[in-house]
Order: sequence, then structure tokens, then C-alpha cells
Amino acid sequence: MGAISIVIVVLLAAAAIGVGGFYLRRRWLHPVDYAPAFGTSPQIPDARPQGGVPTLKMPTAMGWRDGAVPDTAPGLKVTAFASKLEHPRWAYVLPNGDVLVAESSTLPAPVTGVFNYVMNRVMKRAGATRPSANRITLLRDADGDGVPEIREAFLENLSQPFGMALIGNTFYVGNADSVVAFPYEEGQTRITAPGKKLMDLKPGGHWTRNIIPGPDGKKLYVAVGSLTNIADEGLVAEEDRACIHELDLETNTHRVFASGLRNPVGMAWDPQGGQLWTVVNERDGLGDETPPDYLTSVKDGGFYGWPYCYWGQTVDDRVTPPNPELVATALQPDYALGGHTASLGLCWLPENTLNGLPAGMVIGQHGSWNRSKLSGYKVVLVPFESGKPTGRPIDILTGFLAPDEKTSNGRPVGVAIAKDGALLAVDDVGDVVWRVTNA
Repeated sequence: MGAISIVIVVLLAAAAIGVGGFYLRRRWLHPVDYAPAFGTSPQIPDARPQGGVPTLKMPTAMGWRDGAVPDTAPGLKVTAFASKLEHPRWAYVLPNGDVLVAESSTLPAPVTGVFNYVMNRVMKRAGATRPSANRITLLRDADGDGVPEIREAFLENLSQPFGMALIGNTFYVGNADSVVAFPYEEGQTRITAPGKKLMDLKPGGHWTRNIIPGPDGKKLYVAVGSLTNIADEGLVAEEDRACIHELDLETNTHRVFASGLRNPVGMAWDPQGGQLWTVVNERDGLGDETPPDYLTSVKDGGFYGWPYCYWGQTVDDRVTPPNPELVATALQPDYALGGHTASLGLCWLPENTLNGLPAGMVIGQHGSWNRSKLSGYKVVLVPFESGKPTGRPIDILTGFLAPDEKTSNGRPVGVAIAKDGALLAVDDVGDVVWRVTNA
């Protein structure tokens, strides 16, 4: 970044930090492309590389005030299942109905330049960074009235915990730096036994480590995001990242199951087709809608493009050296979710679970920070037919973002279906787990 650009960044940052939405963009160089790229055949604008001063726009985190709640789709209602959590990120429902919530936070980036300094300030004001609780909290609603009677620290002193899974009598946690197994007995509200590390993971960068069991319970799938935007620190630093690993629980060996996935987070199995699906956050710096984040089935051995190309085989010219041989093998994702929506949460919603909504994948969209008109900040449903996504997304929860885009009440992350069929949506800025049921 040149001296003039640095001065521009510093001046604009000084003017914006501490007030409403932060907005940094060289608009005369980068025309806005607002039309969302959705669906199986999205219209993706040509790339408009933003260079050293990319778009930075984040609303100020306000939280929910005076009893306010998100807006719902017609025929639904939403209540707070649990509040006053510490940056909740993910939810997991145990067979007995207990709800586990991982509380963890993004840590500030190392201050290696002006841009990282500005980014840290902006992210802190937006509620994206804070001290990490490093805890999993248990919520038990034994009488089914939608209000937990028991709230207890289930596991503590973890390392940015995120994904959770129970197989038999073993409870697994996806930490930022490892997959760890703990003994579990049905009904217990707290685990104090030491964990056993099964797999080392590289921390930093995209740090959320989601996990999901395979259908036979013998394997665990582990989602690991990239360190950087487009392998900015070289491919060696990205080894075993931007992929989904398959961990064999019988042999304790692991392999890369699918690669070229810049930041896969939510994973879910489609009971219609028996396929593993994931939502992926794509690269930055090419425009508001270029490329879109996406929902895709995950094929064993599949390569999905990162960092060399996107949405199939559209080459990203910023990546050097190029790799045309690998680009030629890149698979096109199944369904575009719009640019920079930060789609993180994913779960399967059976048909007619909520007021006649079709079967499909529910997605928690954390919301953009890097486009001129904000996107995401909602919970949506992508309908499925015969094992494939179809149509446009259906809004389930909205109202997280103020109409003027200067403030946010919350930001949805993880989603899960409770034992009674309610949809749970984890809100890390509001520090709430929302419960969505029929009105």
C-alpha cells in the first residue's frame, strides 16, 4: 500500500471509528453491483479488483433493547431461549433435549500494518472481537415451556470451541487448534474429565472448526478454513486448510475429504439424498457480489477452486503462480447465496416442521463487512426437492440490521433443530439463542 493510500485509510478510519456504520471504499474506481447472486445459475458480475484499499463497512453493535426481538416469517413467532451469554457461536442438541452452546470469540489480528489496525478497531466496535469465554454452556428445558430451568458450564477452559458432536458415550469438540474427545454419560450437566486430543489443527485466520459425524458414526468430518484471503502468505501456510477433513475414529487417522473450500463452516446431511452439504464463505476484494458465498454438496476428493478460481473455473488473476491443471478439475458449487453474506450456520429442516415451510437447509447468515450495501444478517431457508436446492431463499428471521445499516441488533451464526422441533438460532452480537416456533 502506498503512502497516499495509507493516509486515506488513517483519515477515514479516524473519522469513522466510534460513530455509525464504518464505510471505506474508493467508489470512483469500483462501481457498485447490488443485485444479489442467488440460486443454481447466478448472474455473477465481472471481478473488479479493489487493490490495497478494499471495502470496509460494518454496523455498530447495539444489542437488543427494550424487549425487541427479530422479525419472523408469517405464521411464526420468536422468543429468547437463553440470553446474556458470552458471544455464543454454535448450538448442538443432545438426544435427551439438552442444548449445548459454544461461547467463543474471534481474537484481534496481529497489528502488522495500518489496515489490520483499522480492521481490529472496526471489528471490535461491530462486536466481532472480544475476550473468548472458551466455554460450552448446557441449557435444559425439562418441562418444555421454552425456558431452560438449568444453565450450567458443561465444559470450560477450551480453546475457541465451536463444533460439537456426540457419538455413543463420547463427546467431541472442535477447538481452533484441535479435535478433542471427552467421556459423556447421558444426563450429566458438566464434564470434568480430561479430554483426549485426536487431531491437531492450525489455529488463526478462519478459526471456526465445525465437526459432524458420518452416518455410521465411525468418522468425523472437520471443517477448516483458510489462513488468508487468497493464499496471501503462500500455499505452504495453507496446507491442510481450506478443506474438510475426514477423521477415522477407529484408526485415529485423517485425510483431506474435499479441498478448495475457502472457509467451510456449517455442515449437514441431507436425508433425501444422503449427501454431505456445507456453506462456504468465498474470497474478498473482487466486488459486492463477486464471487457469491455458496451452499454445496461435498464430494469425496472434490476440489472447489480456492484459491485459483471461483464458482467453477472462473480464474482469479490475483493468485500467482496460476495452476490451470488444477483449475480444470474445479467443481461448480450447487447454490449461490449472495456475495459476502457470511453464511455460517447450517441444519436440515424437515417438511412442515414450521408452519408449512418446505424441507430444506436453514442457513444462519452472519452478515457482510466488506461490501458497499450490506448483505446477510438473517436466517434463511433454501428449499430442497429430490435432494437438490431449488428456488429462492425464504427469510425466516430478519431485523438484525437497522434499515440505515449503521447499527445491528445482532448477528446470527449457528442454527439447530431442538428436540421439540423448534428452530434455534444463535446470535453472537445479541448474546442470545433465539427459539422459533409456530405462532
